[in-house]
Amino acid sequence: MTDQSVGGSPSGTAGGSRPRGRAAAPRVPRSPEARRRQQDILRIAMDAFAARGYNNASLAEIADRVGLTQAGVLHYFRSKSLLLTSVLELRDETDIEQLGTERPHGLEFLRHLVDTARRNAEREGIVRLYAVLSAESVTDDHPAQVYFRDRYAGLRAFVTDAVTEACGLDASDIRARTAANAVIAVMDGLQVQWLLEPGAVDMTASTGLVIDSILAGLRR
Repeated sequence: MTDQSVGGSPSGTAGGSRPRGRAAAPRVPRSPEARRRQQDILRIAMDAFAARGYNNASLAEIADRVGLTQAGVLHYFRSKSLLLTSVLELRDETDIEQLGTERPHGLEFLRHLVDTARRNAEREGIVRLYAVLSAESVTDDHPAQVYFRDRYAGLRAFVTDAVTEACGLDASDIRARTAANAVIAVMDGLQVQWLLEPGAVDMTASTGLVIDSILAGLRR
């Protein structure tokens, strides 16, 4: 689920928090030309990570495509893992901008998830990046593991609160959290199916149907 605005998840829900305790940060370019070059690096790195994953995408490839040496790329981002984190934060910022200043709640938030599925069908690169890196992050010592763990934790909390409010459940009702897990799993699974065969999968309709079915079941 890519919209993490609330950021993915599933590809797009800004529900996750940013990685904690990061010691380093990208350099802040001073000139307009340097800022453009840094954005070019991020854009090309996003394409490379989405196509080949973090481990298989090389700094040499990214540097060559942007017209720099590897040392030139590291001048801006210090390390490959920091470049990855910066790419993920960039996509988060895009999702948050689309969401606006206020996060919706209750049924409105759940409808936002359906809108997220609709938007994701128009941005294949972002969806692929999220699908590839989230799956890859379960491997040992992956630099995005904490990022995705925090993201899923935040998204589960948002969806749990929305389901609780939409169905009038008690805050201690564990069914809301179970429903949140199911919604997130459906959205992530739909993205993988859609990436493999776009014409066979309607992510918007499927997401809406699952959410409506879950709400109906809980209200009964």
